[in-house]
Amino acid sequence: MATLSEDCFDRNQRDAGETAVAYEAPVIRTLMNRSDWLTLIALAVIWGAAFLFISVAVHEVEPLTYVWLRLTIAAGAMWLFLWWRGESAGLPRRVWGSILVLALFNNAIPFVLFGWGQTHIASGLAAILNATTPIWGVVVAHLFTHDEKLSGRKLAGVILGFAGVTVMIGPALLGSLGSNVFAQLACVTAALCYAFAGVWARRYRGMGLSPISVTTGQLTAGALVMLPLALMVDRPWLDAMPSLKAIGAITALAVVCSAFAYILYFRLIDRAGATNALLVTLLVPPVAIFLGSLVLHEVIEPRDFAGLALIALGLAAIDGRLLKIFSADPARQAV
Repeated sequence: MATLSEDCFDRNQRDAGETAVAYEAPVIRTLMNRSDWLTLIALAVIWGAAFLFISVAVHEVEPLTYVWLRLTIAAGAMWLFLWWRGESAGLPRRVWGSILVLALFNNAIPFVLFGWGQTHIASGLAAILNATTPIWGVVVAHLFTHDEKLSGRKLAGVILGFAGVTVMIGPALLGSLGSNVFAQLACVTAALCYAFAGVWARRYRGMGLSPISVTTGQLTAGALVMLPLALMVDRPWLDAMPSLKAIGAITALAVVCSAFAYILYFRLIDRAGATNALLVTLLVPPVAIFLGSLVLHEVIEPRDFAGLALIALGLAAIDGRLLKIFSADPARQAV
């Protein structure tokens, strides 16, 4: 079973093996400078606001239609960005099947699940559940890769993260199964999809494909997938015209929270590395909670904050830097 799983997710790793040494070189900064921190904070604000925009959009537009519009506008923005830079996507025909899988797990499925989930739960709670993505990522990477196995530190982080989810969902799950429970489970499943997408996207590292090209391809593929689904299921031509507020929310989600945010995110990865970029996951929920409370008058229960704290501790354990600080030799720290 393990062999089949590794073949499924790492079929292109043999081609990437020759360049693996290059990625081990310290080509990025481990400590972020002021510009990196400003980029990180900007991403947190953008993606925190995304949950607010989703809540506004899905209360007037059906989830499938909302996702199709978001992906279509975002894909158009990315193609315009490439045109402005005088570049092409540079995606050979042979990778489009793989890009389609990435689009399903990184865009279409999680966007739909979060869209539907936020018709039943607060945007801040959805953002907290989204913070489990890197915790799921550790589990998925252990199961489907050969070089990112669980360590004791990572296992402790996973347990803390799942404890946080249990604190938030557990009481309701043990009682009556209402729509709110299924909505929370939908958001957790969306986070799991993001984790699978992260592992799947490892293959593009050895193909010479730029992150911006892959992003453009996945948004385009996702829009094409969602078009027939939205037309057949939602039949949007039968619905009333959305308000300018809903249209503005979808446009902001597409252009700012998808296309522009991806560019910032990949820039941060290039300059400070994926581990530092992961810190944005801790900053998004507080922003989403604050905006949801300020604009939508949403209320987050105390157990949700307790769950967020456990998730944050889990991420800190997985990251490992705080543990290194507390376990460092005091004599070395004084130097």
